[in-house]
Amino acid sequence: MASNGDFVVGKYFNNPLLYVKEILGVNNVEPWQIELMTDIGKAVDDPELPRRFAVRSGHGVGKTALMSWLNKWFMTTRPDPQIVVTANTVQQLTTKTWRELAKWNQKAIDGDYFEHTATKFFMKSAPKTWFASAIPWSEKNSEAFAGTHEEHLMYQFDEASAIADIIFDVSEGAMTTPGCFWLVFGNPTRNTGRFSECWGKYRHRWKTYEVDSRNVSIADQKKISEWVEDEGEDSDFVRVRVRGLPPRSSMFEFIGQEDVENCIEYTAEGYEEFPKILGIDIARFGDDRNVIAMKQGRKIEILKTWTGLDGMQSASRIIETIQELNPELTFIDGGGVGGPVFDRVKQIVGDSVIEINFGSKATNDKKWFNKRTEMWGDLRDAMRAGLDLPDITDLKNDLLAPLYKFSPKEQIMLERKQDIKKRGLASTDYADAVALLFAESVVHKDYGFKMEPVTEWSM
Repeated sequence: MASNGDFVVGKYFNNPLLYVKEILGVNNVEPWQIELMTDIGKAVDDPELPRRFAVRSGHGVGKTALMSWLNKWFMTTRPDPQIVVTANTVQQLTTKTWRELAKWNQKAIDGDYFEHTATKFFMKSAPKTWFASAIPWSEKNSEAFAGTHEEHLMYQFDEASAIADIIFDVSEGAMTTPGCFWLVFGNPTRNTGRFSECWGKYRHRWKTYEVDSRNVSIADQKKISEWVEDEGEDSDFVRVRVRGLPPRSSMFEFIGQEDVENCIEYTAEGYEEFPKILGIDIARFGDDRNVIAMKQGRKIEILKTWTGLDGMQSASRIIETIQELNPELTFIDGGGVGGPVFDRVKQIVGDSVIEINFGSKATNDKKWFNKRTEMWGDLRDAMRAGLDLPDITDLKNDLLAPLYKFSPKEQIMLERKQDIKKRGLASTDYADAVALLFAESVVHKDYGFKMEPVTEWSM
């Protein structure tokens, strides 16, 4: 196996399952994984079979592991292959999808032939022609997903329900290559979009699979049983997180990738003349973060974050910040453990500190389900009007995390923080602190914003 040609292991060329067992040493392969790998092997030999494979599933079924196995198989058994890997968020791509590939390469018999970096996985002897790339998707860099003229191509989309349709559209061009395979995996958080259409409009092009977490031995069955008991068998939560079925009520992306990117690129001018406003999100659980955000005009900053302090220690840190900066207003999340923190801060600082309860009634309760949703809505309007956001990965991921749907009264409902965490994402502490900066409409009307009406909330 000294040369590129010799490295192509013919024994496994059309048998990814055998490769996974013999080269990666995997003993416990789930039935749905066996079925998918067997179908891929058949498609290698029969060009009439679909080479697009779509999996929608509940949590904990081994999607990311299977992606890594197939990445390794494709890299090992084809000369000069190219693989493009992306995911719903940068965090998912770098800390889960790409990290899982590194783990399996370390375990593989052939692992020494490859090198793994933060964005590239490649053959050491042919790094420029034999590689897989981790590419965060963006509607502005959709050309990164355009097909090349290489003989052996593979696309892998992780948590594909949240990947923009244009990325799917551009990737279609690669399917004119006979040796190209396209694999998309995810929890079906939306019942619209190109991932959903793999089972609908484009079902004739895709080989599709639905995986119920209750039928998978490696899934946490105790937690799954609790979800079903708490939420109900036919609830949207169980349909999406357990059964691998789309929600009955549509859930949509609340803040888009393009909105975030535009704000990262935007530069505020003359913001120094405006008063300082603070927004402070108080952590509720051990892995959540306390976050202090500041707004001056159109300029947003994340000033401080911390974990591990009790309520009074957090209050002291907040008081120090207020006394140092002398902001005109400070909005503090007063729900749950935030209540005592607010009380202590107000006792020392005075009436410029305002308590905000995320679950309270919205000012415009005909449009918004609660105060938290309304603040996020005002934040989104401000982003579209022009907002200078810091280039912080956690903030960007937080802004993209929540989905929304409509209540029975046709109010816009933002996804709850606990449900976001159940999807495997972090608590949206950074973004909630920024949303608190828009807790009162006077802030963005009088302090640097001319808001334009947003009319894109209809179904």
